[in-house]
Amino acid sequence: MSAWVLPDHIADVLPSEARHIEELRRSLLDTARAHGYELVMPPLLEHIESLLTGTGESLDLHTFKLVDQLSGRTLGLRADSTPQVARIDAHLLNRQGVARLCYCGPVVHTRMERPASSREPLQFGAEIYGHAGLEADLEALELAQACLRGAGLRELQVDLADVRIIDAVLDPLKLPAARVALLHAALTAKDVAELRLLSKALPAAVQRDLSALATLFGDAAVLAEARRVLTPSPALHAALDQLQWLAEHVQGMAVSFDLSDLRGYAYYTGVRFAVFARDARGPAADIARGGRYDEVGAVFGRKRPAVGFSLDLKELVACVAPRPLVAAIRAPWGMDAGLRQAVALLRAQGHTVVCALPGHEHEVDEFLCDRELVPDTGRPDGWTVRPL
Repeated sequence: MSAWVLPDHIADVLPSEARHIEELRRSLLDTARAHGYELVMPPLLEHIESLLTGTGESLDLHTFKLVDQLSGRTLGLRADSTPQVARIDAHLLNRQGVARLCYCGPVVHTRMERPASSREPLQFGAEIYGHAGLEADLEALELAQACLRGAGLRELQVDLADVRIIDAVLDPLKLPAARVALLHAALTAKDVAELRLLSKALPAAVQRDLSALATLFGDAAVLAEARRVLTPSPALHAALDQLQWLAEHVQGMAVSFDLSDLRGYAYYTGVRFAVFARDARGPAADIARGGRYDEVGAVFGRKRPAVGFSLDLKELVACVAPRPLVAAIRAPWGMDAGLRQAVALLRAQGHTVVCALPGHEHEVDEFLCDRELVPDTGRPDGWTVRPL
């Protein structure tokens, strides 16, 4: 095998796409900052206990492990930044009130999250700590919407769910975690036949509820149907009431529901959402996912209310049209003092100036040069810019 062949689903990012990704990264961080979010930069690797405790099997299976030659302890390459940000909130910031934090950096997965996806996503996310009310859930949704609109997407739809609805059905049974995981997988896949098989020995009411949950997706009528067909309980109705409140207050996005959606990591404890873009280039897929995860900081000694979302910039860049190139100025290469001064002044003013090396005067590569720097004896420095 050639030494330069990369591992499966790992790829270089070439100039045109890299420029687009970087422009989107800056746009997303600027949007988060405008909403009051502070930037944090967690490390790429940590002790495995810090990365994985309390996050569930799925994140464990996605995480590369290695041995630290300094300490002999097992380290992990982060597969998700949320546990790291929870650690920062709990131990480094240690604030009593609300903390709004955002981040953007690579994560590494042992396997693809979906067909043809990268195993090295560039994850952007934003999280709110310290507020248990629905106002924080709504703010996370609104920020996700603002970020995607800033990227150029307009026809957005949010799909709402709540893990407490499924918990209301299964928690009273005290089933083993492995059995619950199998039921969750069947619900997520909406595999009614598998659900019937897995729930054969469970009470009849639970069997009916599980079969019904697999069909409860669609528009606002889903919530009324859930109240009608599912076994009533305070936990169930509280979750449905919160979904109703969010649906009524979300503006600028179509709203749908999928009450058996359990995709993602196991640390979610309440409302979950997935944002789709109907005007995205390529097949429709959820571009941003998020929700409430009030337990994620418990392992760090601070069980703080938390809600947020994340997205992969590499997936986002494939969904939106490239931004137009910023026009540049082409200049000759030379040691003339006036030329070098003119180039430095233009760059200081914010212009991109590409100096054509000798023999390469017609190569522009990634830059759109619509002007050129040419000699002008009428100017003090001897140079002027003219249109090409």
